[in-house]
Amino acid sequence: MTQAQVPAGERGATRIADRVVAKVAAQAAREALLRAGEGEAQQAVGPPVRRSVPRAAVTVRERTARVRLGLELGYPSDIGAQCGAVRRRVIARVGELVGMDVPDVALDIERLHSAQLKGDSSGRVT
Repeated sequence: MTQAQVPAGERGATRIADRVVAKVAAQAAREALLRAGEGEAQQAVGPPVRRSVPRAAVTVRERTARVRLGLELGYPSDIGAQCGAVRRRVIARVGELVGMDVPDVALDIERLHSAQLKGDSSGRVT
């Protein structure tokens, strides 16, 4: 069988860099947090933190990606609901855009920001 007879999808190999998967995961997390902060859902999950960009690290093995995200969340909020929304969105978007399974999304909540702390210019809860 010559190369011309082999379908294009079966020739060669495609490797997606870890940093590309990390960027997709970080953007998906940001989308999930912004969606959670819109409309009626905002009352349940708390104020969105617009100035933070989630940090992502991934480990890719074949067609599987393990994701670790560092997040800053609004406070007071339903942290569990926000984390669930982030996990679901990351799993869905990495699957859709990169074609990889994501069996594990670990979340590190690094800071909580409160809109109610007006005296503290950073709005950071310590």
